[in-house]
Amino acid sequence: MDVTERELTDPWEGVLVSPTRGSEVGVLVLAGSSGRIERERARILAQQGIAALAIRWFGGPGQSPGICEVPLETFTAAVDFLRLGGARRIGILGVSKGAEAALLTAVHDPRVDVAIALSPTSRVWCNVGPGRDGAHYPYRSSWTWQERPLPFVPMDDSWTPTEPDSGPVAIRGWYELSERSFSHLLSPAEIPVDMARADLLLVAGGDDAMWPSLPFAEQLAQRRLSAGAAVRLIARDDAGHRPRLPGENPASASPRFQYGGTPEADALLGKAAWPHVLDALGSGSSPTPST
Repeated sequence: MDVTERELTDPWEGVLVSPTRGSEVGVLVLAGSSGRIERERARILAQQGIAALAIRWFGGPGQSPGICEVPLETFTAAVDFLRLGGARRIGILGVSKGAEAALLTAVHDPRVDVAIALSPTSRVWCNVGPGRDGAHYPYRSSWTWQERPLPFVPMDDSWTPTEPDSGPVAIRGWYELSERSFSHLLSPAEIPVDMARADLLLVAGGDDAMWPSLPFAEQLAQRRLSAGAAVRLIARDDAGHRPRLPGENPASASPRFQYGGTPEADALLGKAAWPHVLDALGSGSSPTPST
């Protein structure tokens, strides 16, 4: 399918990739803590007839340099943009911290029709990187809504990695320790997906070495089911933190972090999720939902 690309500089850096013939389906595409603009993913979605908007949501001009008290209005403004462009069905697709943003935006903005969370969390975590003041500490919420920080879980800095100092580190254990250390803060920080009008699609790997995204996804799914709301959960026990959708290149290795999984397993998870992604957005076939 022929697509066109439009570079954006205001109110955020980004790219809008649209089918040349137009589309009534629009999706906001969010990266995780890499901070990159997900151009490749936006192009793949646009080739399926979906207008895809990928933006830089922190680290850009006028934005917090880290994921620290990022206004959720950043994402509701993107919903405005897609709607003004003619989209009648709105989705948000995010990975990792971008999945956290996608879920929270769907909770707070009833115009979001579908939230697709790859390697999600079930609760709000503290900042990753500095805020606008340049400070990393004390820990603060990753997000604000209407200028008020959302309740969050901080990190327990007594954690130490088990890997040698010279190699990439698996930090899943840091999150698991922090859950135990701050168990009294978990409930206020839960993402209330049962309150969201949006359809919910969760994609997670059991071998995620960044954080326990599959247990998190199962918590989110149970929260939805307990409220009588629909949810789909697509999982593979051998996949890691970075599922790859069909047509995407394998994720590059990191000198800092272990992500878990293998390129093959991550690609198979993305392949299994892909028809559900298209169905949720209103494009493609209609697979049987799974929970």
